[in-house]
Amino acid sequence: QVQVVESGGGLVQPGGSLRLSCAASGSIFSTYVVGWYRQTPGKQRELVSTITSGGVTNYADSVKGRFTISRDNAKNTVYLQMNSLKPEDTAVYYCVAAPSIATMRYYDGGQGTQVTVSS
Repeated sequence: QVQVVESGGGLVQPGGSLRLSCAASGSIFSTYVVGWYRQTPGKQRELVSTITSGGVTNYADSVKGRFTISRDNAKNTVYLQMNSLKPEDTAVYYCVAAPSIATMRYYDGGQGTQVTVSS
């Protein structure tokens, strides 16, 4: 199984930007789909974005046009560039790597990284 570690979170003002990183171990990472989820207390986790091994991307409507997912397989890393951040983007963000989108729900992410959008 691929192990992942998230980083890059922090406190940012509304309208600001952050770039999250998902660093993975394992040579098979490049063949995996990677998804970014977010979760706030008392709510179900929300799938924010995914990227396939071939670079096909998908976004939740709530972040479309503001967030961009990308991957660098040479570095075993997936990024989530978050622009025009809103207070409702506040959450713990974590990434999951899985063989396919259909199986992603069965895999755990890392410990996550906190994103707080507040003035």
